[in-house]
Amino acid sequence: MNAADLTDRLAITDVCTRMCWHTDKREWERLRSDVFAEKVRVDYTILDGGAPAELGVGELIGAWRTLLSRLDSTQHLLTNHLVAVDRDTAVATADFQATHLLANALGGPLWTLGGHYRFALRRTPAGWRIDGLTMTTAWADGNRQIMERTTR
Repeated sequence: MNAADLTDRLAITDVCTRMCWHTDKREWERLRSDVFAEKVRVDYTILDGGAPAELGVGELIGAWRTLLSRLDSTQHLLTNHLVAVDRDTAVATADFQATHLLANALGGPLWTLGGHYRFALRRTPAGWRIDGLTMTTAWADGNRQIMERTTR
């Protein structure tokens, strides 16, 4: 592996990690400027069925902001990154654990799930950007209903 390959792999791992970091810190503009391409193919069908969708970056971040802003806190962890680069495109996979917290009187305050993400990325003048995101869950624990509450 040459230096350019290592540089790409590090940059790709970094942008995937930044997706989680900026989401948990509610740094919505950083997601737009530093993480995602203008269009993102999103596949979360394993959670709710439906079909994958291609969303504009504003639409994706808006949906995340609406959903996650209702919670007290989240923590998304990524590990075991595998990266395959093909010139100006790449695929990365990483295991994840996502914990969501909402103190409430109707049940447990936590919902945690684990599995892996598949990221599709492309090189842009600003660096690597995610233009595809597929979540595959392997397990979940806790109170999923905290994600469905619309008021506190």
